[in-house]
Amino acid sequence: MKTIKIFAFVLLAGLVSAFTYKNMDAAAGYKVGDIATDFSLKNIDNKKVSLKDFKDAKGYIVIFTCNHCPYAQAYEDRIVALDKKYKKQGYPVIAINPNNPEKQKDDSFDLMKVRAKEKGFTFPYLLDEGQKIYPQYGATKTPHVYILQKTSKGNQVKYIGAIDDNYGDEKAVKQKYVENAVDALLKNKEVAVKETKAIGCSIKA
Repeated sequence: MKTIKIFAFVLLAGLVSAFTYKNMDAAAGYKVGDIATDFSLKNIDNKKVSLKDFKDAKGYIVIFTCNHCPYAQAYEDRIVALDKKYKKQGYPVIAINPNNPEKQKDDSFDLMKVRAKEKGFTFPYLLDEGQKIYPQYGATKTPHVYILQKTSKGNQVKYIGAIDDNYGDEKAVKQKYVENAVDALLKNKEVAVKETKAIGCSIKA
């Protein structure tokens, strides 16, 4: 009986530690207030792009997105609109495809070029080759947004989450999370809603 109790305790301890490990793993990535490191990723024009290339930027709207995901597709026009509105104000969109093309062939580099041309992307569309950048950020969905602000310490994360509160119907949107956050930063104000749940397809690594 004593042996059974000991075994049960060891089993329970193992389950708890496994659960804790998974939670820690899921919690990996940047939090609001963290400083994001720069990256150098290949753009659809075959040139490498880094955040430091945007000398006049006040910050960045970094969006992990892709070709195939219906959620990402639903937001493409809105992402183009965000770039057109905020790039000239110092917050350009930087789109990154985090998916492994071997797992999702529709997200290959060649098809990224095709998609960008079809949709009239006005921003860099970068490939996270080897899937090294999205885990640093902690992105889990496409689309998943990280708004960064240039500070004396570096590029500080100011917002993480969704673009707005209605992916399916742009006309029914009530909360424009990204626009509200960038507008606040442009006015040197605190971002009211700093984090929301990203709604989209899981990243295919």
